[in-house]
Amino acid sequence: MFAAYFDCPGGPENLYMKEVMKPDPGEGEVLVKVSASALNRADLLQRRGKYPPPKGASGILGLEAAGSVAGLGPGCSSRWKIGDAVMALLSGGGQAQYVTVPEGFLMPIPKDMTFIQAAAIPEAWLTAFQLLHFVGKVQEGERVLIHAGASGVGMAAIQLVRLAKAIPIVTAGTQEKLEATVNAGAAAGFNYKNEDFSEKVLEFTQGSGVDIILDCVGASYWEKNINCLSTDGRWIIYGLLSGGEVHGDLLARLLSKRASIHTSLLRSRDKEATVSFPQYKERLVRAFTEEVLPHFSRGASPRLQPLVDSVYPLHAIAEAHRAMEENKNIGKIVIEIPV
Repeated sequence: MFAAYFDCPGGPENLYMKEVMKPDPGEGEVLVKVSASALNRADLLQRRGKYPPPKGASGILGLEAAGSVAGLGPGCSSRWKIGDAVMALLSGGGQAQYVTVPEGFLMPIPKDMTFIQAAAIPEAWLTAFQLLHFVGKVQEGERVLIHAGASGVGMAAIQLVRLAKAIPIVTAGTQEKLEATVNAGAAAGFNYKNEDFSEKVLEFTQGSGVDIILDCVGASYWEKNINCLSTDGRWIIYGLLSGGEVHGDLLARLLSKRASIHTSLLRSRDKEATVSFPQYKERLVRAFTEEVLPHFSRGASPRLQPLVDSVYPLHAIAEAHRAMEENKNIGKIVIEIPV
């Protein structure tokens, strides 16, 4: 089969499409014939040699995929059958013609959704759902500040905050991105390049601040984050685009607001589980499938929609990486896999 590949860490020019061995499904695994995958910041970091896949995961790029069931490993239940249209959360391997997936990590694709649209869901939407519900315990009426609001996770989070009957507020770097977030349901948006977002958030919330912050930026935002975080607020860090080294009295400022910091990485969650307590990702996928997935179907109210920025064929994987590094995309960059 063909897969996205690089021989040594470095820039996008190191990527190419390589013929590799097709995987065989193991115990409790499903073989998926991939029609589309999507690009994530983790793929860029892995290509640079800064984010290796977890132990036992495929070294091929791609944390999500959409396609059809092509085979069932030993011990699989009768839940899936050959030909089923599915999308999957992965620890790696999605940007290839085939990938093996633990059956509990698969979700059915809504009948009126294309593979391209479905590929834009698993990583971004499950990340946002996890941050809001498993970590942040978002409540109705709470105010949620979402950094990188026009990213895949950001656009998913806006809609999920609305679904939870809470209030999404975003930051983004261009007027075009801010307008897209408003169209997705953001109650307010601020340009971090030419505005002090903490002042604007306090103004919008009449001085009370936000209850939850979803932060993929890290160090450079810490003071502004605490400035606009409410008393007893939750600051959730899931990325460090600006680095992780903080200079200043972070703990005292945090303590003064009785605020809490949570951190979360979805990819590195282990596969250990018991019959009575399924592993984290499986519980996450199950909850998302039950509580959120029905809202992607036509006629649902409110209806959720994945946002696809652009589509690249697998052989243009280097170009797709360059596009993400330019940080101009609104929503997801999807990789179409050749038949």
